[in-house]
Amino acid sequence: MIGQALNRVDGPLKVTGGATYAYEFRDGDQPLYGFVVGATIGRGRITGIDTTRVESSPGVHLVLTHQNAPAQGARDLSVPFEYWRAYPTLSSPDVHHHGEPVALVVAATFEQARTAANLVDVEYAAEQGSYDFAACQDQAYAPESLIFGIPADTAVGDVDAGLRTAEVQVDEWYTTPYEFSQPMEPPACLVVPDGDDLVVYTSCQIVDAARASIAATLELDPERVHVVTQYVGGGFGSKLRIHGETILAAMAARALQRPVKVALTRQQMFSSVSVRPTSSQRVRLGAERDGRLVAIAHEVTMHTNRHVEFIEPTATATRSLYAAPNRLTSTRLVPLDVLRGEDVRAPGEAPGLLVVESAVDELAHALGMDPVELRIRNEPTVDPERGVPYSDRHLVECLRDGADRFGWERRLPEPARRRDGRWLVGYGVAAAIRVHLQGPTKAAVRLGPDGIAVVESDMTDIGTGTYTILTQVAAEGLGLPPDRVRVELGRSEFPPSVGSGGSWGAGNSSTAVHHACTALREKLLAAASSDVRSPLHGLDTAGAVFSGGSVSIDGASEALGEIVTRNCPEGLEAEGETVLLTEEPNYGAYAIHTYGAHFAEVGVDADTAEIRLRRMLGVFSVGRVLNAKTARSQLIGGMIWGVSQALAEEGVVDMRSGGFVNRDLAQYLVPVHADIPEIDAVMLDGFDDKANVLGVKGLGELGICGAGAAVANAVFNATGVRVRDFPITIEKVLPGLPLTEV
Repeated sequence: MIGQALNRVDGPLKVTGGATYAYEFRDGDQPLYGFVVGATIGRGRITGIDTTRVESSPGVHLVLTHQNAPAQGARDLSVPFEYWRAYPTLSSPDVHHHGEPVALVVAATFEQARTAANLVDVEYAAEQGSYDFAACQDQAYAPESLIFGIPADTAVGDVDAGLRTAEVQVDEWYTTPYEFSQPMEPPACLVVPDGDDLVVYTSCQIVDAARASIAATLELDPERVHVVTQYVGGGFGSKLRIHGETILAAMAARALQRPVKVALTRQQMFSSVSVRPTSSQRVRLGAERDGRLVAIAHEVTMHTNRHVEFIEPTATATRSLYAAPNRLTSTRLVPLDVLRGEDVRAPGEAPGLLVVESAVDELAHALGMDPVELRIRNEPTVDPERGVPYSDRHLVECLRDGADRFGWERRLPEPARRRDGRWLVGYGVAAAIRVHLQGPTKAAVRLGPDGIAVVESDMTDIGTGTYTILTQVAAEGLGLPPDRVRVELGRSEFPPSVGSGGSWGAGNSSTAVHHACTALREKLLAAASSDVRSPLHGLDTAGAVFSGGSVSIDGASEALGEIVTRNCPEGLEAEGETVLLTEEPNYGAYAIHTYGAHFAEVGVDADTAEIRLRRMLGVFSVGRVLNAKTARSQLIGGMIWGVSQALAEEGVVDMRSGGFVNRDLAQYLVPVHADIPEIDAVMLDGFDDKANVLGVKGLGELGICGAGAAVANAVFNATGVRVRDFPITIEKVLPGLPLTEV
C-alpha cells in the first residue's frame, strides 16, 4: 500500500466544497468581521489615533488600537523556536515596518469593516528608516548562530591559500531579491469565545505552535486555547506561525464575547507575512584543470528586520554538496526597517543553490568541461565538513539518469550556437540537496469493533496529501483496505506534532503512525492469543500476518473487529511518536539529505530576449516514496517555483517608506499555465534506513532546490549572457545578445 499512487482520499470533499477551511467555519452566533489597518510609514511612532468617525460608522462594534488593546506577553527568546513564541500586536505606538497593524475595525459585515477602516485617522512621528539593502552593507553583523544552533560560519583548511594555488578560479557576486509565499488561501481565522476558552479556527501549518503562540500572547493557559485547522489552502512557510490577524481576532472576540472573523487581503499579505530576505552572495571556487575543486567559499549577506532577527540558512547546503579540502561559509545580516523575514519554501537551500549552482556552471565553462561531469568529479565520499558518512546519497545517479532521459548529449558546449528559427536554444543543469529533519511528533490509532481504524494527530494537511499518505501507512500497518481507515487531523486536542513544514511533515507523521500501528498490532495479538474464544488462542504470534482486515497465524484467522469486540468493545488504541533529531543517534552519526538533478531547456528570442521554458526534468533520490502521485505533484510544484525564482519573482521596495511597490499578483509576477510546458519529475527507488524505520525522507521542498539555477544556466547556454542579479529579465539579457544578421 505504501508507495502506491492512491488518489487523494480528501479529493471528493475538496472538489465538492465539503472541505471546510478556516474562514468558512460557522460556530455559534453570527460572526462579526474584522479588517486590519496597516501603518503607512516604515519607521516611527504613532502620536495620535482618531477613531470618532469609525465608531459612528454603520455596523461598527469595536475599534482596537494600542490605546485599548489588552496587555500581552512579550517574545520569549528562551523558547527555542520562533513559531511557539508570543506575537504581540498593537502592543505599543512604535512602528517597525510599513504595513504593521495599527488598528482593527470590527463590524457586522466585512464590507462595513473595510469601509470603516478607511476612516481611521492615524498621526505619526516618522523617523528616518533604513530601506536600501545595497546601501547599508557596511552595517552587516555576524549572528550568534543559525536555526537549531547551527554555526553561522564554518571553515575547513585554508580557502585563500587554496584559491591562490588553483589553476582555474571563479569569484563572483550574485544577488537574490525579496520573495513571497503567496498560497491560494490567505491567512484567515474565526475565533469563537467559549466562557474563558477560545476556539480558534485558523489556517496554520503547526497547530501546537499556533496554540502556544496565542496563549503566550494573550497570557492564557494553553489548555484554554483550542485550535482547529482541518484543511489549509497552501502555506509554503507563511503559516508556520500565526500572525497579527489571528491575535487581533482573538482580542476582539474576548472583548465582545462574539465570534470574530479576520482574513488578510492579498495586498495585505505583502506587508504582513512571510518575505524571503534579499541577499548578496559571493561564491569563490578554485579547481585544478581536471575539474577537481581545491577550494570553495560561500559568503552570504542578507537583510533582517531591525527588531526581529531572522536568518535564512543560505550557505548551509554548500557545506555538504561538493568535495574540496579548503572550505569556508559565512552569514551576515543587514538590519533594515523592512518587513521581518520568515521561512519561504526551502529556506536557505532555494536562494543558496540558485547561486552556488550558477557558479559551478561558470566554473565548468571556464574549464571547458561538461557541467554534469564536473559535478560528478567532485562527489564527496563523506560529508566534507562534518566528516561523517552519508546515510543514503545518490546524487551521481540522479545526474546520470537525468542526463540520459533528458538527452543531455545534444547540448552544445559553446553558448549561443543552437538555433530554432528566431529562438536561441540552451540546456542547463543543476544539482539539488536538501537536509532531512525530524521533530517530535505523536499520533494515535484506534481500532473500533466495526474494524475501522481512526488515526488522530494535530498534524496538518496544507494541500500536500497528508490525509492520503497517513491512510496508506495505517492501512499497510494494520492490513486494512484504505476505505477502512479514517484520518483526523488539525485539532489541538489530538496528539501534538511539529506540523507541516521544512519537508519534515510526511516523514515525522508517517513514522509516528507506523509506530502506533506496530503497538496496536501487539495489543491485538496479545488479546487474541490469550482469549480462549479466539481461533488464535495459544498460537505463536511471531508469524502473524495482517491482511484484508483480519490477522492469520498458521492457517487460523480472525477479523480484527471481532478481537476488539470481545476484548475492548469501546475500541483499542495505541500511540506512536518520533523524537527531536538531536535525540536520535543517526542524525549525529550520518549526514541525512535528499538529492536531485534538474535539467532545463529554454528558448530565448534572438531579437527581443524573451525567455521561454521549453521543457524541464528533475530526477530525485528521496528514500522510500509514500505515494507516487502526491510526491510527483510536490516535486513538480517546487520545480515550477524554481522557474519563477529564476525568471519572475522580485519584491521591489519603495525607498521612501519601506513598503513593497508591487504588492499584488498583477505586479508580483509568478508563472501561469502558459509559462510551464513539458515538465516531469522522476523518483529513484530508495530506502534510507538511517532516516527512520520506514526509510522515507521529506521531499516537499526539494523540487525548488537548484531548479532556478538549471534555468539560469540554460539561459547562459542559449545566449552567452550570464545574469547574476536575479531574476533574469529581458532588460538584463538584451544588451548582451549576439548580433543577428539583418
